Amino acid sequence: MSEPIADLSYRDYSGAHLEARGRWLVIARMGWKTAFKKRAYWVFTSLAAWYYLVMIAFLYVLEQLGIAQKMPGISEQVFNRLVWKDQFLTGFTYSQLIWLTLGLMVGVGAVANDNGTNALLVYLSKPCRKIDYLIGKWTGVFVPLAVGMAVPTAFFFLYGLLNFREYRFIEQDPALGFRLIGMVLGAAAFQASLILGISSLFNKGRMAGAAYAAAFFLLTFFSFLMFIAWAVSQGGRRHKPNEFLGATAERLYYLSIDGLQIGWAKVVLGTDGSQPFGAGGNMPQMAAPPAALVVVPMVLIAVGGIALAWKRIRAVEVVK
Repeated sequence: MSEPIADLSYRDYSGAHLEARGRWLVIARMGWKTAFKKRAYWVFTSLAAWYYLVMIAFLYVLEQLGIAQKMPGISEQVFNRLVWKDQFLTGFTYSQLIWLTLGLMVGVGAVANDNGTNALLVYLSKPCRKIDYLIGKWTGVFVPLAVGMAVPTAFFFLYGLLNFREYRFIEQDPALGFRLIGMVLGAAAFQASLILGISSLFNKGRMAGAAYAAAFFLLTFFSFLMFIAWAVSQGGRRHKPNEFLGATAERLYYLSIDGLQIGWAKVVLGTDGSQPFGAGGNMPQMAAPPAALVVVPMVLIAVGGIALAWKRIRAVEVVK
């Protein structure tokens, strides 16, 4: 038999009534758990390191050949020519499709699936404000994306610290570690905001995924055309360089989802890039865009995505 409550002092409580804290964290944690439990998530995160792994194998073989005095001249030339932050830029650029896949995997269903199952009614009927829900969902997408980008980057950075210090791995740019953190966090925040906005427009995750993928590939095709125009503008044996066409194509190339992320990486790392694997030659590289040309569109798109999600997240239809 239950005893009556002995302490009845709560009846006369007149102190402060504090709001419940960390409600967004409960929602975010569910997003993290769902993403990190997926085996495919870790498979694609590992695949994103493919360029770094090939680079490590290439440099190891080259170093051993140099030690064995079979190719001392070539190995020294390659190591002296290497710009380390360019290797991170190349690895990040070559993984754009993997970042798209991770975004589809962890983000497109974040709000869309809740719309489809009427889970918003459950969420917002609890002591959970719309801002808690939005921050929780955004963080639940941002963190898995940032981890997916950070793991292969951190792997190559730590490997370089341990094995390539004698080849000016840090001397070339002592702030390289901080630049890499900025590159990853900025790209992940931009992608998470955009995905959340698109997800809020649909009632099914696969429909949101199709819309996001369509936008990605259409804009990427546009960037590809701009790259061809830029390559043509460089001239050749029969044609002179066209500076106006080249400058225009360079600016427009970055106005796509992957183009903005590549432009962001160039701005943060402070480089135009170079040929993969430290290859020689005089092949020109597309210049890094002005910071404003990348930062302003990224901020506008990110804010627009969050604002769209804020408007679309409603527990019930309001009949006026």
